[in-house]
Amino acid sequence: MAASLPDDLIELGQVQDAQGLQGGIKVRPFSSDPVALLASKSIWLSLHPHLTIDAVGTKLANSVFAPQEYRVINAKYHSGLVVLHLEGVTDRDAALALKGGRILVSRTAFPKPADDSYYWVDLIACRVINLQGDHLGEVNAITDNAAHPILSVGSKPILIPFVPEIIKKVDLSSRTIELDWQADW
Repeated sequence: MAASLPDDLIELGQVQDAQGLQGGIKVRPFSSDPVALLASKSIWLSLHPHLTIDAVGTKLANSVFAPQEYRVINAKYHSGLVVLHLEGVTDRDAALALKGGRILVSRTAFPKPADDSYYWVDLIACRVINLQGDHLGEVNAITDNAAHPILSVGSKPILIPFVPEIIKKVDLSSRTIELDWQADW
């Protein structure tokens, strides 16, 4: 498929291997709940740079492939991986050629989250303000530590648990997060 590259692509996973003989690919999702990846009707696939070697074994300059759009024929979750069947990828050799590729999806293609649920990517750069009105900084990263997500806020990062007892209000329209947390904690 040829289309212009969207400016809102989000990397959601990486191709780990081929699946079966019909061109399926196994994708390691970067989320424990890969709902956006499973719901996507099309994905963009970017192959990592690799070295080109000529006929006599001399290494040439790195080759970089621009992301290519693929229509998703089928997607399913299996054993912690997302198995995708893509239009034009019809055999195992074609699927193996995509190994290591990065899977990107347009943010506008994500399903609408449930009430009081957020895509982490939407929280990045939100201003964080405590109940006393102190500006603690902006969210620069979110990690998952098995118990709950943790916000990393500010240039000298403050780590704040993303749990209902602390997070009082998330307003994506104003890009602010209000929480019960002291500046000196």
